[in-house]
Formats: sequence, structure tokens, C-alpha cells
Amino acid sequence: STLYGQTLNVGRVMTPTLAMVVMREAAISAFKPEPFYSVELTLQDFTASSERIKEKARANEVCRNCVGSVLTVTKAESKEKSERPPALYDLTSLQRDANRVLGFTAQQTLDYTQSLYEKKLVTYPRTDSRYLTSDMEKLLPELVQSLFHIFPVKDVENIPVHAAQVINDRKVSDHHAIIPTKETLKYSLEELPKGEQAILRLIATRLFCAVGEPFRYNESVIELSDGNYIFSAKGKTIVQNGWKALIQKGSSTKKDENEQALPSVSVGDEMPVNGTEIKEGKTSPPKHFTDVIHFESRQWKYSKCKGAG
Repeated sequence: STLYGQTLNVGRVMTPTLAMVVMREAAISAFKPEPFYSVELTLQDFTASSERIKEKARANEVCRNCVGSVLTVTKAESKEKSERPPALYDLTSLQRDANRVLGFTAQQTLDYTQSLYEKKLVTYPRTDSRYLTSDMEKLLPELVQSLFHIFPVKDVENIPVHAAQVINDRKVSDHHAIIPTKETLKYSLEELPKGEQAILRLIATRLFCAVGEPFRYNESVIELSDGNYIFSAKGKTIVQNGWKALIQKGSSTKKDENEQALPSVSVGDEMPVNGTEIKEGKTSPPKHFTDVIHFESRQWKYSKCKGAG
């Protein structure tokens, strides 16, 4: 206000949000990429990598020393893990996924969903709840199975319906989560604009996932050493696809590029090195905030802002 000679409006939401965007932009502008290297070894049926190495000369040295060597397994762990189905959509989570999956802005998603609501094809969109009320539990199996015929998923013939997973009266305030309505079963979806069709499918798919089975997998870690350097490999073997079988390519989940199936080994096993390669990369700057801004919990916590309203 002093600088420009006029009163400038500030707000307890607008001002700190602007500050975060400015700080992020400053961090991006000041960022200088630095190269790094890692040595990747080809072993029996998998690859293992060293930690990041800053100097290329040292990476070359590690690579040369590993040619034709035999590594000893120093760590071998395997644990079964599971990922529970995601909760249903509230407006914010729908906007976030629509931005990531479909490229829609938050306003576009709201407009499409509002239009679907006015056509009575989805429930009230301006909600912060991600659960349904107990009186809806008995209605879900028939609704889900009927919707699945309208929005089939490739290579999936039928889906389980664990309705209790999405029921929680205590977590529903004025309006419950966003789901398709029975009117969708009577509507000619080809008459909808493409944007509304995409949002409706996204909402229906989230309902399928939310009432589905958990995704279960075995996560393996192997560490090997030649006496001087440590190399590690991580792998994942799917036990049950569960709800992730319903997520089609290009949707909200991303496959880990480093996933590989690891063999069963024990500490003390020896494995010959079949090949070596140096991988080069560069550090990346922080990413710009998108239309749907993500704040990490350590940066922005509702509990810390409650006192400011």
C-alpha cells in the first residue's frame, strides 16, 4: 500500500496463498540443476542400482570394479502389503482427480458436475463429505451393479460391493459424497457433452473402487554388496488387483517405473554380475502449483489455521 500509494486488499486466505506461490516461483527461478549418476547392475533376473553419485569419475570407477564381480546378498525382505479402496469423491477430491486425469480446471469440473446435478444424474456437488449415510447402504448393491453395465471396465466381468466401506454417518455433514443417481440408468448418456460424460464416468468409477476389494501385493527389497559398495533392488508382485483393476490406463493411479518381480533369495547368496551401466540424471526444480493446488500436511494444516478462522 505504501509502495503504490493506494490501499491493497489482503486476506487471511489470499495473502498466505499468494506468498506460497511467490516463494515457489522464487525457488524455481533460483534452481540450478545438478547432474548425478548411478551404477545399474544386471544380475540373475533383475537389476540393482547404487545410490546417487555426484562425481562421474567415481561412478566410472564403481562401474569398472563391478565388471565380472560376484555380489553377496546382505539383505532380503519381503512383506505383504495392501492398499484400501479410496474414499468417495467430495468436490475437492473430484476436482483434483479431474485435473490430473482429464486436464480440467477446478471451475470446469464444478460446472460439469453442477450441470449433471441439475439433470439429476449425480448427487449434490458442493460437498465436503466423502461418505454416505446408513440409510443408503441397502440401495448400493443394486445401484453399483446397474451402473457397472453402463460404465463397464475392460477385462472385469463383475465387481464386489462392500457397501459398509463407504458408510459413516459421523463423517457426513450437510451433504453426503458425490455419486451417480438412479436417473443415470434411464438417461441417454450420448446426449451429454463430452466433458460431462467424462466427469460422470470418473464419479461412477470412484464408486466402484470405493466399494471394492483392497489391492494386495508383496513388496520385496534386496541389498547386495561387493565388499565396497551397496546396491539395492525393490520389487512388487501383485497378489490381488482388487480395486485397482477398475482403474483404467491414464486414470488417477500411476505405475511405479521401478517395479520389478524379484527372485527369492537369502542373505549370504552369491550372484554374479552379468552387465553394468551408468545412468545419468539431473536434479529437478520444484513444480509449479497447478489449478488444483496441493499443500503437503507439513506446510499447511487446518488444525494450525483454526485459530485464524
